[in-house]
Amino acid sequence: MFTYTLRRLFFAIPTLLVISFVIFALLDLAPNDPTGDLPLTIPPEVREQIKASLGLDQPFFFRYMAWLHQFFINEPLNILEALTGWHIGDDQDRVRILSWATRSPVVDLIVQRLPQTLWVIGLAYVFGILIAIPIGVVSAYKQYSIFDQIGTFISMVGYSVPTFFTGVVLIVVFSSYLQWFPSVYDTNLQVTGFESFFAQMRQMVLPVAVLALYNASQITRFVRASMLDNLHQDYVRTARAKGVKEKTVLLVHVLRNSLIPVVTVIALGVPTIFSGAIITEQIFRVNGLGQLLITAIQGADIPLVQTLTFIFAVLIVLFNLIADVLYGILDPRIRYD
Repeated sequence: MFTYTLRRLFFAIPTLLVISFVIFALLDLAPNDPTGDLPLTIPPEVREQIKASLGLDQPFFFRYMAWLHQFFINEPLNILEALTGWHIGDDQDRVRILSWATRSPVVDLIVQRLPQTLWVIGLAYVFGILIAIPIGVVSAYKQYSIFDQIGTFISMVGYSVPTFFTGVVLIVVFSSYLQWFPSVYDTNLQVTGFESFFAQMRQMVLPVAVLALYNASQITRFVRASMLDNLHQDYVRTARAKGVKEKTVLLVHVLRNSLIPVVTVIALGVPTIFSGAIITEQIFRVNGLGQLLITAIQGADIPLVQTLTFIFAVLIVLFNLIADVLYGILDPRIRYD
């Protein structure tokens, strides 16, 4: 397993390099102009000076290599210094990836928005998993029962109906009509006591409920289908014939094998936590990474879009590897070495 993990990590490096080149090239070749929003009265030579200050007068290859150096060396060193307090090299000459719109380091902008995204989207994903697995197990075990039919109907509706419609419905019912929860997420709210903590929980209910319903509906369908495939296998009949308790057969033997395909769905869904639920964040005005990405795209802030997109790609490759490793833990028959 250890050798396999190292081998996958080794092959992940050229994969990420190819992805980074494609992302950088596509966004660099896109028809964008960082001076496009400036007044028309600004002379052309001043515009060229602004582009030169952003490094756009350099050839494509040099700009790409500079971005790689900043992303893989400069930014990790800055993060390490911030976490440990160490001073590594000359940090004054360490060029960072800067946003065209704010002229602030891109990583600092991401770190500022990350807590809001993790609070809302991360919590919704955890709730979705905790809800989906028990419902999927019971629905498969009691196939065609009332519980199974209700659970299947709700999961189909929750997965089919888009989140922007579900969010608007919840706002109309619970915010406008019943006035139980606020419809706008207050990003500036600081938890300093019980009242502020209660206010934080209230404003998180609606966006978390929308995303938890969507995530739970998707995962429930996979859990139920996988459980049904394993419930009729020979090893289940053998365990029952040996007198193993039904609870042990269901939760130890069947559930463990059924989680193998579900792990893939869950692992590949984890990067969406960091990318943010763009539509849901827009509806509830959650100032997270999804909102940051939309703002960067609208403002043609190419360095911010490039960095965010590549971070999402890194997370997808990483959690693909984690899913493969978990296969061997869940199923002893799977051996990579």
